[in-house]
Amino acid sequence: MASLSPECMELKEKYDTCFNKWYSDKFLKGLEAESCDDVFKLYKACIWRAIREKNIDKLISDARKDSPFKEGSQS
Repeated sequence: MASLSPECMELKEKYDTCFNKWYSDKFLKGLEAESCDDVFKLYKACIWRAIREKNIDKLISDARKDSPFKEGSQS
């Protein structure tokens, strides 16, 4: 799946690769190990820049204010 922004694609691929390796080599085997937090933080920052540039942040904020789902509801 493509990233929201072409500028973030390289970071997305690095994170996906790191996560898949961590998940299969460590998590599923019950091993404690560093996860991919550093790469994720960089990717997340890139995505939020793209969200702000595309003015999607206002939509997200408005959606959070609306809170159409009550906590604990299961649909």
